[in-house]
Amino acid sequence: MIGKRTGTHRSSTANARPQVGRPLPLELCWDSACRPLPARWVTPKGIHARRPAGAVSPEEPFDFCARIRRVCEDVVGRCEALRHIRMPSVLLSYTPSRNRSIYGLQARVTPLRFREGRLTRRHGAVEYQVQRFFVDGVEMLYVLTFCLPRFLDQTFEEKLVTVFHELYHISPAFDGDLRRHPGRYAVHSHSKDQYDAHMAELVREYITNHPDPGVFHFLRHRSQHLWDRHGGITGVVVPRPKLLPVGWVAHRQAAQERGEKS
Repeated sequence: MIGKRTGTHRSSTANARPQVGRPLPLELCWDSACRPLPARWVTPKGIHARRPAGAVSPEEPFDFCARIRRVCEDVVGRCEALRHIRMPSVLLSYTPSRNRSIYGLQARVTPLRFREGRLTRRHGAVEYQVQRFFVDGVEMLYVLTFCLPRFLDQTFEEKLVTVFHELYHISPAFDGDLRRHPGRYAVHSHSKDQYDAHMAELVREYITNHPDPGVFHFLRHRSQHLWDRHGGITGVVVPRPKLLPVGWVAHRQAAQERGEKS
C-alpha cells in the first residue's frame, strides 16, 4: 500500500496481511443495476451527521469520487508521464480521517497485482492472491483512495501534488503493479524530496494555460465550504483489498497424504 502523507510518510507492501478465520471471497463485484458501489457521507466536522430530511439545497450533494475522477482523467490525458494509465480500471474511493489533524495520510494507491502483474505470489508452501475487484464487469487493477475530509483541507497546490503523487506510483506497464525505481528505494527513488519536487513540477506544467480550469476548481475549496454549498459530500467506500491464501487446502491435503503413507 503506497500512501501520500503530510508531516509523516510511511510506505508498506502493496497488500494487507492475510486474514485468519472465516474465509473471505477472492472476488468482490459491483454493478450499477443490482449492486452499486457503496457510498457514504463525508463529515467535515468529524461527526456522523447527514443533511437534514427535507433540507433544500441549490445543488445535489457533492459527489467527491465522481469529481476527483474527472480530475484524474484530465491529468492522465494531458500529462505525458501518465498517459499509460487507463482510468476505467482504477477504482476511486475514500476513507474517513481518523482525526481532525491536517497531517497524516492524504491518499494511497493500492495495486491489485504483484510484481510484474502476477496474480499470485508464493510465500513458503502457500500462494497468496489479492482480492480481485470488478465494477460493471470491468476488473480493477488499482484502488485510489483519498482520506477525507483531510485531503480537502489541504492547499490547492498540495491537493494536486497528492493526485500526481499517487498516479505516478502506477506502473508504466499498467499491469496492477507499482512503478519501481532502481536501487534500494524502489517506490520513491533514492530521494522522496526529489520525487515530490518532480510532482510539483508536473503540477505547474498541468495548470499553466489549462483550457478548462473548472475541472479542478473545486480543489480550491475546503471541505466545509463544499459541504455548505452542496448540502453534503458523498463518496464511494470499499473495503481494503485483502491478501488471501489460495491453494492452501491442496497443500494441507498433500501433507496429510504424505503423513498417512509414511
